[in-house]
Amino acid sequence: MLFDTRKSILQEIRDEELSARGIRLLVKRDDLIHPEVSGNKWRKLRYIVEHFKQSRNERMLTFGGAYSNHLLATASVCHQLKIPAIGIVRGEELSAKANPVLTRCRELGMHLHFVTRDEYALRGMKEYHEELILEFPNSYIVPEGGANYYGMIGCQELINELPAFDHLFVAQGTAATSCGLLLGIHAQQLHVVPSIKQYDSKKEMSLLFSKSGFEMDLIEELLNSVCVHGDYHFGGYAKVTDELIDFIDDCEKKYQLPLDKVYTSKAFYGLMQEIKQPTYNHSTIVFLHTGGLFLSH
Repeated sequence: MLFDTRKSILQEIRDEELSARGIRLLVKRDDLIHPEVSGNKWRKLRYIVEHFKQSRNERMLTFGGAYSNHLLATASVCHQLKIPAIGIVRGEELSAKANPVLTRCRELGMHLHFVTRDEYALRGMKEYHEELILEFPNSYIVPEGGANYYGMIGCQELINELPAFDHLFVAQGTAATSCGLLLGIHAQQLHVVPSIKQYDSKKEMSLLFSKSGFEMDLIEELLNSVCVHGDYHFGGYAKVTDELIDFIDDCEKKYQLPLDKVYTSKAFYGLMQEIKQPTYNHSTIVFLHTGGLFLSH
């Protein structure tokens, strides 16, 4: 295995109030897997890489925004495996010097191709993929965020590393991680906290399952185990408030738990708000730390 998921420990959050209510809160520290390919990034890429190796393609091509952890992870994985990589980046006004993430992607050998937001919106269209293949021949196309069947299966395996639990909380971006986790749970509740304002979590999860060949009856049954907490986006994707910054600092000091500003801080904030409800008494709750701390170092 290229990256050792055994580095992902279970950290117990010690809190007197939670203990008094019989709540055990654990954090699955996938952020410790690797500084650049951390959290759910390697889990999603693992089988994508295996499928690429079986194909006749020469390079990987994927998509991401200006601060995309997925672009960085793909660049790092491809660098170590000596696979040429292309990143289609949203924002034609950007450059490889725009921020540390894009700079690092270029340092790792990824070719960055900047496109307009209108063109980027076509990233899921078959016709657009055909155009990209003409421009970048022999490319294996990886969806944004690794959101495909192989990405889901990689995340599904994570459930085997957890103790018995009642609730599992995770930040949600492209829905691949949450779909994979949902495939692995049995009678437990999956709680998703989208970082995007007005994000239709169940619709996006249903679409990803459908594209992967799942029947609608099974999809509907699976989604019955999902609880969406959509009010913790703090204004929208990558939006930050003073309250959120204070919360991040407090978690670092109080629990020695580092959180990123885009995903994990909002999801963990949502968890800490939700578990104030008595319905969580006498339960074991797991929070999946999906990484994304590159800019924090």
